[in-house]
Amino acid sequence: MLNSQMAAAYKNQQIMTASPEQLTLLLYNGALRFLNESIQALESGDKEKSHHSNLRVQAIIREFMDTLDMNYEIAKNWTALYEYIEHCLIEGNIKKDVQQLRNAKEILEDMRNTWQEAMKLARQDKVAGV
Repeated sequence: MLNSQMAAAYKNQQIMTASPEQLTLLLYNGALRFLNESIQALESGDKEKSHHSNLRVQAIIREFMDTLDMNYEIAKNWTALYEYIEHCLIEGNIKKDVQQLRNAKEILEDMRNTWQEAMKLARQDKVAGV
């Protein structure tokens, strides 16, 4: 019990002190974790757990879409990707189709990795004084 309380306190502290960029990365990681849970649950026949995890991923994707700054052209491209991910999640959830969930996972992993690389480059630019 004490270990779980300590882990929860650490996680809460991590979130409260994270930059917006780090929070975005945490959301990507969370979405992927819930998506993996959904896939594994569906493969093991636990449709209820798969559904619950899928809804959590959908909520994160919706949050990403709602917070995009549409004043930038790239936001329109990211919206299209998020809409496709959401479509795959919904289809996978309704039809219990693991392949749809894997399609969503592949794109989400690419987006998360792109975000990590952008954060890395931004840090390097900051250190270099650019």
